[in-house]
Amino acid sequence: MKEYIIVNAAAFLIGFAADCILGDPRNFPHSVNLIGNSIRRVEKALRKIFPETERGERQAGACLVVIMCALSFAIPVVILLVAFKVNIWLCMLIEGFMIWQIIAAKSLMKESKKVYFPLQDRNLEEARIALSMIVGRDTAELDETGVTKAAVETVAENTSDGIIAPMIYIFIGGAPLGYLYKAINTMDSIVGYKNEKYLNFGRCAALVDDAANFIPARVSAILMIAASCFLKYDVKNAVKIFKRDRRKHASPNSAHTESVCAGALDIRLAGDAKYFGKIYKKQYIGDDIRPIEAEDILRSHRLMYGTTIITVAILYLLWLGILLFT
Repeated sequence: MKEYIIVNAAAFLIGFAADCILGDPRNFPHSVNLIGNSIRRVEKALRKIFPETERGERQAGACLVVIMCALSFAIPVVILLVAFKVNIWLCMLIEGFMIWQIIAAKSLMKESKKVYFPLQDRNLEEARIALSMIVGRDTAELDETGVTKAAVETVAENTSDGIIAPMIYIFIGGAPLGYLYKAINTMDSIVGYKNEKYLNFGRCAALVDDAANFIPARVSAILMIAASCFLKYDVKNAVKIFKRDRRKHASPNSAHTESVCAGALDIRLAGDAKYFGKIYKKQYIGDDIRPIEAEDILRSHRLMYGTTIITVAILYLLWLGILLFT
């Protein structure tokens, strides 16, 4: 037990440090991209097998979830077990490499900065293009406020989905459970849309993603409130908006960190958005105490990293506690 905890904690440190330093280098093979490509291939195969009926599409979507979850968990387990039998240090390094690819803090900051810099240069079209790379909504008609708002929302939501939630699952079950979570999250981002193509096929993936993020989203929000206190943001308003607006989203999880971010920065997020040419009505999150500005993207980065550092500190205290009392 202790040996497993030491390996897991050391691998986590390796992976987290690698993400902070390297992020996701361009053109470097990425296992999460492999998961995404596999989802598309399995989807294509399943659509040929199951009938194009409501029930058939739901059954196909459920099969996709089972197949991808099984593969994403089992493959890392086998790799790490083989590596452990060869050498414990090799196992630690391989798991550290896996964790590096699971955590996405630096890449989230880097990609959202690609929106920030064009906004600073008053190049709205370039900012829209950069935003389209990290959000699912239509960006071609967004004004400067809309682009900035969407970038901040993405950082706030993905602080949970891309960083804190994976860390929690890695703490519980190492890289294999981290990859299982990433498979669930990636499936939701690919097939979890409520449009004609995926309304039935993606239903299971969306429900499983909601379940997987239920606790992490709420933990992330509480940790983000703590971070806003250390960063001297408006922590009182963060708590107020969190209590009031955390359920103002179609997803049961997305508005938790968004509401904290909106409150901490004294801005208003969300509102109507266009997806695939169709406008979806959404409630606002937060109050427009002041107008949103490009600098809020950088402020959201500080909030993201503040939340991440607090999470890492807590996880290592928990690991230490387990080692001392087992």
